[in-house]
Amino acid sequence: MAKQENIADVLVIGAGASGGAFVWSLAEAGVKVVCLEQGGWVPLNAFPTDQPDSQLHWQTDFNPNPNFRRLAEDYPVNEDETPISPLMYNAVGGSLIHWGSHFPRFHPSDFRVKTLDGVADDWPMTYQELEPYYDLNDRMKGVSGLRGDPAYPPKPERPCPPLAIGPGGEAMARGFNKLGWHWWAADNAASSVKHDGRDPDYGGYLRSFSSSDIIYWPKALMKGAQLKTHARVREILVDKSGRAEGALYYDAQGTLQIQRAKVVVMACNGVGTTRVLLNSKSNLFPDGLANSSGLVGKNLMHHPCGIVLGIFDEWFEQKGGPRGSAMLSQEFYETDTSRDFVRGYDMQVLGNELPPLATALGGLLGQPVPWGDDHHKDFSERFGHMMAITLMTEDLPEEHNQVTLDPVLTDSHGIPAAKMQYTVSDNTNKMLDHAVARGTEALEAAGAKKVLASRLRRNAGWHLLGTARMGDDPNNSVVDRWGRAHDVPNLFVIDGSIFTTGACINPTTTIEALALRTADYLKGEGSAILS
Repeated sequence: MAKQENIADVLVIGAGASGGAFVWSLAEAGVKVVCLEQGGWVPLNAFPTDQPDSQLHWQTDFNPNPNFRRLAEDYPVNEDETPISPLMYNAVGGSLIHWGSHFPRFHPSDFRVKTLDGVADDWPMTYQELEPYYDLNDRMKGVSGLRGDPAYPPKPERPCPPLAIGPGGEAMARGFNKLGWHWWAADNAASSVKHDGRDPDYGGYLRSFSSSDIIYWPKALMKGAQLKTHARVREILVDKSGRAEGALYYDAQGTLQIQRAKVVVMACNGVGTTRVLLNSKSNLFPDGLANSSGLVGKNLMHHPCGIVLGIFDEWFEQKGGPRGSAMLSQEFYETDTSRDFVRGYDMQVLGNELPPLATALGGLLGQPVPWGDDHHKDFSERFGHMMAITLMTEDLPEEHNQVTLDPVLTDSHGIPAAKMQYTVSDNTNKMLDHAVARGTEALEAAGAKKVLASRLRRNAGWHLLGTARMGDDPNNSVVDRWGRAHDVPNLFVIDGSIFTTGACINPTTTIEALALRTADYLKGEGSAILS
């Protein structure tokens, strides 16, 4: 093992959504921060959409699933016991490299589901506490949107004008209006105009242009943050008193290194953080680090998704532009006692038409155009004539849904792989049935002549939440309201692992807002931890 005496104030594991925002905030204040990231930099011009093989990259070396992609920086995940596969990408920017940039906030009710609906648990904080960090993150990202959405408390003027909803979105707006349902131009982290010196995202590449390697990391590095890429963390080290003192990691040459720090921060997502914590066993922590509650890895939450796709006679011209959701309906977001499930779901209208190969393969729907005599007729019927709605449901925490260490499978350095064990709850199954029916109704109201549906998408494991949950009671949570581990006073978790509940919308803005809030805690009320 190579010897290192460099002691950081803060060591962050993971350079994705939470890691980037957190490191930037601390570096701005002059804190000495080192970040270890097991991937590298993905060039801005990677995976251009104007090349003939662009969609082949999406299916192969840019595939969302690490088990299919198998790059050197990936690690395997046993997904044999889950109907939902993981989306993870190890790189500076993390899984946001694959991001569609949809950027909705949680609702105030999402922090109080126990009080309001009698299920799961309340968060140990409120929407109002997080609101200033939502606003800060919006400004940093250059969020495109339209102020005044009645589904939310008032927001400041959006930093950039809303993205165009396009002809397909106009058709969907007519459908929602006909039904009297809520819809609004979606907040999107893809800037519609030049912002902070960055050109708008014209949708010319498969990779996201609003990931943290573009937004946060350049500013953090200019302020003195240190980023070590191709650094795979094996375990977190603790001293005799049970305090974290650094991490063991393999560098790009496969040499085992040590990085010491006064504070250690996990930012590896709900699978990666669990994997490192459970692998960090010692005499003081025989069941894994920060795991006296037995809840590290438990309560895994996804956002089980269905999709409905309408085929129209109208031609929806392809104009390019950013990926992601251009508009959304939150008509069925909150609990309604007339339904046979609690909580709700979100309808996201996908903004862009599919290119030819994706159309032929069925896109996110996963239902390819059938081969046979009618193949070209069916392809022509779909291409340029489709609008899709992603139906994203709220997944309530259940302890049997979990991430563990696989007893056999390992990565290329011999570190145990993660294993996901997950089942869709009865409540969520009822929600999916309702969502598919209402999504079909919306498309038909918009004028669709045919509707195709997929009730539960396997490739929907984008959001890996809840496996190191936040709470006031150390017996039923892993970290406190600041993300500080109950068991280890100088260990923090800042990624989606700490979510108490998952809401029914994309979590990225909430993950980053929580990370910015924890950074402010370390710079202020919790600064004694750094001494």
